[in-house]
Amino acid sequence: MVLPHMLFEALKTMHLFGVVLLVGNVTITAFWKVFADRTGHPAVIAFGQRLVTITDFVFTAGGIVLVYIGGVGAALVQGLHPFAPGWLLWGQILFLSSGAIWAAILVPAQIRMARAARAFADGGPIPDSYWRDNRRWLFWGVVACVPLFVAIAVMVFKPQ
Repeated sequence: MVLPHMLFEALKTMHLFGVVLLVGNVTITAFWKVFADRTGHPAVIAFGQRLVTITDFVFTAGGIVLVYIGGVGAALVQGLHPFAPGWLLWGQILFLSSGAIWAAILVPAQIRMARAARAFADGGPIPDSYWRDNRRWLFWGVVACVPLFVAIAVMVFKPQ
Protein backbone atom coordinates (compact mmCIF):
# COMPACT_ATOMS: atom_id res chain seq x y z
CA MET A 1 0.00 0.00 0.00
CA VAL A 2 3.00 2.34 0.25
CA LEU A 3 3.49 2.41 -3.54
CA PRO A 4 -0.01 3.75 -4.42
CA HIS A 5 0.34 6.41 -1.71
CA MET A 6 3.75 7.45 -3.01
CA LEU A 7 2.39 7.54 -6.58
CA PHE A 8 -0.54 9.67 -5.44
CA GLU A 9 1.80 12.09 -3.65
CA ALA A 10 4.08 12.28 -6.71
CA LEU A 11 1.12 12.99 -9.02
CA LYS A 12 -0.32 15.56 -6.61
CA THR A 13 3.08 17.25 -6.46
CA MET A 14 3.23 17.26 -10.26
CA HIS A 15 -0.26 18.78 -10.33
CA LEU A 16 0.66 21.52 -7.84
CA PHE A 17 3.93 22.27 -9.62
CA GLY A 18 1.93 22.67 -12.83
CA VAL A 19 -0.49 25.05 -11.10
CA VAL A 20 2.42 27.18 -9.89
CA LEU A 21 3.95 27.28 -13.38
CA LEU A 22 0.67 28.00 -15.15
CA VAL A 23 -0.92 30.53 -12.81
CA GLY A 24 2.40 32.13 -11.90
CA ASN A 25 3.33 32.66 -15.53
CA VAL A 26 -0.02 33.98 -16.74
CA THR A 27 -0.20 36.52 -13.93
CA ILE A 28 3.38 37.73 -13.86
CA THR A 29 3.72 37.85 -17.65
CA ALA A 30 0.90 40.37 -17.92
CA PHE A 31 2.42 42.38 -15.08
CA TRP A 32 5.88 42.81 -16.61
CA LYS A 33 4.47 43.19 -20.14
CA VAL A 34 2.45 46.20 -18.96
CA PHE A 35 5.64 47.77 -17.63
CA ALA A 36 7.52 47.06 -20.86
CA ASP A 37 4.67 48.58 -22.90
CA ARG A 38 4.55 51.67 -20.68
CA THR A 39 8.13 52.55 -21.65
CA GLY A 40 6.92 53.40 -25.15
CA HIS A 41 10.26 52.17 -26.53
CA PRO A 42 9.69 49.88 -29.52
CA ALA A 43 12.77 47.74 -28.80
CA VAL A 44 11.74 47.19 -25.15
CA ILE A 45 8.15 46.44 -26.13
CA ALA A 46 9.26 44.02 -28.85
CA PHE A 47 11.61 42.27 -26.41
CA GLY A 48 8.82 42.00 -23.84
CA GLN A 49 6.47 40.57 -26.45
CA ARG A 50 9.08 38.01 -27.48
CA LEU A 51 9.47 36.92 -23.86
CA VAL A 52 5.69 36.55 -23.53
CA THR A 53 5.78 34.10 -26.43
CA ILE A 54 8.72 32.16 -25.02
CA THR A 55 7.43 31.97 -21.45
CA ASP A 56 3.95 31.00 -22.59
CA PHE A 57 5.38 28.16 -24.64
CA VAL A 58 7.60 26.90 -21.83
CA PHE A 59 5.76 27.69 -18.60
CA THR A 60 2.09 28.02 -19.56
CA ALA A 61 2.04 25.04 -21.90
CA GLY A 62 4.26 23.02 -19.56
CA GLY A 63 2.07 23.94 -16.61
CA ILE A 64 -1.07 22.87 -18.47
CA VAL A 65 0.42 19.46 -19.19
CA LEU A 66 1.56 18.97 -15.59
CA VAL A 67 -1.78 20.16 -14.16
CA TYR A 68 -3.77 17.76 -16.27
CA ILE A 69 -1.55 14.68 -16.07
CA GLY A 70 -0.94 15.14 -12.35
CA GLY A 71 -4.57 15.91 -11.52
CA VAL A 72 -6.19 13.15 -13.54
CA GLY A 73 -3.49 10.69 -12.48
CA ALA A 74 -3.93 11.53 -8.79
CA ALA A 75 -7.71 11.14 -9.07
CA LEU A 76 -7.38 7.75 -10.76
CA VAL A 77 -4.84 6.50 -8.20
CA GLN A 78 -7.29 7.51 -5.44
CA GLY A 79 -10.03 5.53 -7.17
CA LEU A 80 -11.99 8.64 -8.14
CA HIS A 81 -13.65 9.05 -11.50
CA PRO A 82 -12.07 12.23 -12.94
CA PHE A 83 -15.54 13.71 -13.57
CA ALA A 84 -17.62 12.14 -10.82
CA PRO A 85 -17.06 14.22 -7.68
CA GLY A 86 -18.57 17.64 -8.30
CA TRP A 87 -15.41 19.47 -7.31
CA LEU A 88 -13.34 17.57 -9.89
CA LEU A 89 -15.91 18.22 -12.59
CA TRP A 90 -16.15 21.93 -11.77
CA GLY A 91 -12.38 22.26 -11.51
CA GLN A 92 -12.03 20.87 -15.02
CA ILE A 93 -14.86 23.00 -16.41
CA LEU A 94 -13.15 26.09 -15.00
CA PHE A 95 -9.75 24.97 -16.31
CA LEU A 96 -11.17 24.30 -19.78
CA SER A 97 -13.15 27.56 -19.86
CA SER A 98 -9.95 29.47 -19.23
CA GLY A 99 -8.24 27.43 -21.94
CA ALA A 100 -11.04 28.19 -24.38
CA ILE A 101 -10.54 31.94 -23.85
CA TRP A 102 -6.82 31.51 -24.38
CA ALA A 103 -7.28 29.45 -27.54
CA ALA A 104 -10.02 31.59 -29.10
CA ILE A 105 -8.91 35.11 -28.19
CA LEU A 106 -5.55 35.39 -26.47
CA VAL A 107 -3.30 33.18 -28.58
CA PRO A 108 -4.43 34.74 -31.90
CA ALA A 109 -3.94 38.24 -30.46
CA GLN A 110 -0.56 37.24 -29.10
CA ILE A 111 0.54 35.87 -32.48
CA ARG A 112 -0.49 39.12 -34.19
CA MET A 113 1.36 41.17 -31.55
CA ALA A 114 4.48 39.01 -31.91
CA ARG A 115 4.47 39.53 -35.70
CA ALA A 116 3.98 43.26 -35.30
CA ALA A 117 6.71 43.44 -32.65
CA ARG A 118 9.24 41.79 -34.96
CA ALA A 119 8.51 44.53 -37.49
CA PHE A 120 9.07 47.41 -35.04
CA ALA A 121 11.81 45.82 -32.91
CA ASP A 122 14.51 47.97 -34.52
CA GLY A 123 12.77 51.17 -33.55
CA GLY A 124 10.07 51.52 -36.15
CA PRO A 125 6.64 52.91 -35.36
CA ILE A 126 4.29 50.77 -33.32
CA PRO A 127 1.07 50.30 -35.29
CA ASP A 128 -2.33 51.03 -33.78
CA SER A 129 -3.27 47.39 -34.44
CA TYR A 130 -0.62 46.32 -31.92
CA TRP A 131 -2.17 48.51 -29.22
CA ARG A 132 -5.71 47.27 -30.05
CA ASP A 133 -4.55 43.66 -29.75
CA ASN A 134 -2.64 44.55 -26.59
CA ARG A 135 -5.74 45.99 -24.88
CA ARG A 136 -7.76 42.96 -25.95
CA TRP A 137 -5.02 40.60 -24.71
CA LEU A 138 -4.86 42.31 -21.31
CA PHE A 139 -8.63 42.43 -20.82
CA TRP A 140 -9.28 38.84 -21.86
CA GLY A 141 -6.15 37.68 -20.07
CA VAL A 142 -7.58 38.94 -16.79
CA VAL A 143 -10.93 37.34 -17.62
CA ALA A 144 -9.18 34.03 -18.42
CA CYS A 145 -7.35 34.10 -15.07
CA VAL A 146 -10.55 34.30 -13.03
CA PRO A 147 -11.62 30.69 -13.72
CA LEU A 148 -8.10 29.52 -12.85
CA PHE A 149 -8.25 31.27 -9.47
CA VAL A 150 -11.74 29.87 -8.82
CA ALA A 151 -10.51 26.39 -9.82
CA ILE A 152 -7.78 26.65 -7.19
CA ALA A 153 -10.43 27.41 -4.55
CA VAL A 154 -12.57 24.52 -5.80
CA MET A 155 -9.61 22.14 -5.52
CA VAL A 156 -8.82 23.31 -2.00
CA PHE A 157 -12.37 23.42 -0.56
CA LYS A 158 -13.79 20.50 -2.61
CA PRO A 159 -17.44 21.58 -2.55
CA GLN A 160 -19.94 18.89 -3.49
